[in-house]
Amino acid sequence: MKCKTQYNQNTANQTAIIGFLGTTLDNGFNDKRWQRWRPTVSLGLHDELLVDELHILYSKRDKRLFKIIVDDVAQVSPNTTVIGHHVALISPWDFADVYAELYDFAAGFDFQDNTDYLLHLTTGTHVAQICWFLLVEAGFIPADLIQTSPCPRPDQADPQGRYQVIDLDVSRYDGLRERFEAEKQQHWQTLQANLVTQNAAYQKLISDIEKVATRSTAPILLMGATGAGKSQLAGQIYALKKAKASSTQGKNTLEQFVEVNCATLRGDTAMSVLFGHVKGAFTGAATSRDGLLKSADGGLLFLDEIGELGLDEQVMLLTALEEQCFYPLGSDTPISVSFQLMAGTNKDLRQAVANGEFRADLFARLNTWTFFLPSLKDRLEDLPANIDYELARLGSEQQQQYRFTSEARQLYEAFAMSTDATWQGNFRDLTASMIRLTTLAESKVIRNDDVQAEIERLTHLWELPDRLNGSNSLSKESATLDSANVEQGSYNILRKYLDEQTLATIDPFDAVQLAYVIEICINHKNQAAAGRYLYANSRDKLKSPNDSDRLRKYLLKFGIRFDELK
Repeated sequence: MKCKTQYNQNTANQTAIIGFLGTTLDNGFNDKRWQRWRPTVSLGLHDELLVDELHILYSKRDKRLFKIIVDDVAQVSPNTTVIGHHVALISPWDFADVYAELYDFAAGFDFQDNTDYLLHLTTGTHVAQICWFLLVEAGFIPADLIQTSPCPRPDQADPQGRYQVIDLDVSRYDGLRERFEAEKQQHWQTLQANLVTQNAAYQKLISDIEKVATRSTAPILLMGATGAGKSQLAGQIYALKKAKASSTQGKNTLEQFVEVNCATLRGDTAMSVLFGHVKGAFTGAATSRDGLLKSADGGLLFLDEIGELGLDEQVMLLTALEEQCFYPLGSDTPISVSFQLMAGTNKDLRQAVANGEFRADLFARLNTWTFFLPSLKDRLEDLPANIDYELARLGSEQQQQYRFTSEARQLYEAFAMSTDATWQGNFRDLTASMIRLTTLAESKVIRNDDVQAEIERLTHLWELPDRLNGSNSLSKESATLDSANVEQGSYNILRKYLDEQTLATIDPFDAVQLAYVIEICINHKNQAAAGRYLYANSRDKLKSPNDSDRLRKYLLKFGIRFDELK
């Protein structure tokens, strides 16, 4: 009696299996090989498992064995087409090497909608098996897993054996996930290991940042447009520094990572948030507060949008950096701290210093290591990899496998890399775009109609500044409006609500954004409705979203109230 586990193929689709050549289990060059179980050949021995394509990954040194397997599969399953794929693994036991090779294989594989894919886990090292699992879980490979095994009865010679198709329920594989995390910590302790880029300048930039992060405790300043990835990079730098510190004998591990967006800090609140206060320091101070600088003691403090920090706060921050101590509000007792400072800004702080908006001495202290992050438009060759990253990230969050059809992918990339795609919000725009595509896609497959609708949506969003200038046309010709006119149109709207002195302090970027927000507010009946529209994507990530309050606080930054706009 043969040992079988049946796979129901109740589908009109073809079936393709992907797997490694088993250099040990598949081995055999004489006729005795037919008397024992070989995992790859066994895939063609099951009557109820009809395999149309068998994709085998193998190295060139195993070319002879691959040829034997091709011939043997042809004998047992003549309708199966065997396709070989060369892989060049420096070390099959090196996690980073294997994952990179299999990632490249998956990214270049032409998955078809009319084909059901199975990933053969039995062959290959345990490192390869973990990498296969991760690629499937992340959605890079739209496949179920298949395992083959010999018949458990040792007295029965059965070359067929049995197989099992695994429904990938991630919750059942916590042990495998833990194993992966351990491997990842061991092998991926560099910024570049987490970097997917073909841009030589960006590779050099990340390489320099990595050296600084592991060799220096001086402040690091990240400058770049909104959405260029400053916050994400800051988090990765902290993870790298923490991993290096914990692996170095004789050094204490890095403490917590503390992050704050300075654009949210105003007045006494800013002082209290950063430096803390004692009980009774001001009206409403019923209890004492440590402040973020104290919380960051022994760790890393990231001040995003530091160009928005008030001049008084800048003075206290400089004192804390230079003297490693500060006074909480209302206290005569200094607090000693030791932390590394990282800062991010979308402003050119050099110009801010010239304008008197930023202290020259603080800028000089921050300017030890300054890195300018490129915008998405300057890294268009990295768009495909970042699209894959977003698909994998969203798939992991939703435990789904999202993918494009080939034509839809080509259509999206052609637009994304064209001059029509301005990517004004940089990677935030790309993230939002991928969220919309994956949410609206039927059966988790993004098709031409989905992409065309998204292209129209992005084009409309990016043309809004032209509308703010008074133009009702959304034609391509209107997109040629020069930036000076866009700025002027925004300021014309703002003059209705702000005085000239306030207007003189607003950057062109903030002017365009604020003018757009005002237009949205005018066109909605109340603050809550306007907030829901403006925070439609980010609100889902908050445990307790309050769109109305977020909008209220944004407007108050400029001294504007919603009811004044009606």
